[in-house]
Amino acid sequence: MFALTFVLSFFLATPGPVTMAASTQKKILVVRVGGKDIKRYDVAVGSKKHPTPHGRFTVRRIVWNPAWVPPDEPWAKGKKATPPGHPKNPMKVVKIFFQEPDYYIHGTDDEDSIGEAASHGCLRMRVSDAFDLARYLMKVGGVPKDDAWFEQVIGRGKPADVRMSRVVPMVIGK
Repeated sequence: MFALTFVLSFFLATPGPVTMAASTQKKILVVRVGGKDIKRYDVAVGSKKHPTPHGRFTVRRIVWNPAWVPPDEPWAKGKKATPPGHPKNPMKVVKIFFQEPDYYIHGTDDEDSIGEAASHGCLRMRVSDAFDLARYLMKVGGVPKDDAWFEQVIGRGKPADVRMSRVVPMVIGK
């Protein structure tokens, strides 16, 4: 009976499927429920040299308090890895994978880059927006957590890898 009540309450609280769409031309990311826009975020997208991929993707994994390891790419030569919570960590508080292992949505402290083609293919957001989006995706993805969980994860200096039981479809286009 509990399972049926939980399932019914979830569907009553969510009036349709949750999806995301990003535009590399408009430099926005939109969250939709049942086809209606409910959240809109300004983002930075990939540069001409390192474009954000277009296509259909799914969000199923979120890493809170991620470390950053330089990719094996020419642009990252000489860059040093940064641990979770480090001020120079370009991932900031969370990374939301849409094409593993290379492409994700993450926060940035370079807020001047928001609205520009400035990343190496990822979608960058204001740190507060990335936090808000990831928390929302966890809720609709079947892994809701309370404030204490987020405070503990961010404060402890270690990553928390979250696998959602319900994936969120995402499309990226012009």
